[in-house]
Amino acid sequence: VVHGIESDNRVQQQMTAKGENNMYQVLLFDLDGTLTASGEGITKSVQYALRKLGREADDLKALEVFVGPPLLEQFMRYCGMSEEEAVQGVHYYRERYNVTGLFENHPYKDIEEMLEALREKGYTLGVASSKPDGMVKKILEHFGLEKYFCEIVGSDPNKMKMSKADVIEIILERLGYRDRRAEAVMIGDRNQDVYGAQQAGISCIGVTYGYGSYEELLQAGADKIVKSVKELEEYLLLNGTDHREKRENI
Repeated sequence: VVHGIESDNRVQQQMTAKGENNMYQVLLFDLDGTLTASGEGITKSVQYALRKLGREADDLKALEVFVGPPLLEQFMRYCGMSEEEAVQGVHYYRERYNVTGLFENHPYKDIEEMLEALREKGYTLGVASSKPDGMVKKILEHFGLEKYFCEIVGSDPNKMKMSKADVIEIILERLGYRDRRAEAVMIGDRNQDVYGAQQAGISCIGVTYGYGSYEELLQAGADKIVKSVKELEEYLLLNGTDHREKRENI
């Protein structure tokens, strides 16, 4: 791990291309670990699923690897499960999460203020999450955040192998930006957000206040990394153009 000034210099050297100079119009936010601190509900629901499968998992902190990535993939990768066992794990997970876990959750400090400022600036805001589509909308509505977003897209619960890039492609299509990808950026806390953005041909801003580490985001190739909601807001307000007049004239 690289620390201090040396680390900052390394970031500057590696983040040269897309993110620093683009004037974004569309901001796509991940949900878990980016808009809301959802770790408690997710880890407790994973623990519940593992116990029903006869596996002990006492360390909830260790289960934070499940926050963000698609569940099926993570049960197979992290727990060494077969696909059949992982499908059962997802089923058990949802038994608890869909009733209790989704509300063991809260928006990060300053999130709503940031969304309001970005909307006032004229950005088009969207949510692109690997969480099932209905759950994403239910959580945002519960916390009163849905009003800030033009489009909210989660994964299809019947397509367990749906990738982050698939979700991004859907929301770009709905927003009319499939042919204007340079104007869109994904904002998330895990390497899968970075990889999904790369596969979809858009930039990615990584945030370290969620569940992914600075090194994880750096190694994945995030175009920019920020440490707090306030830093993210300041970066976007400084590096974006004011789109209000443009949008009013359409």
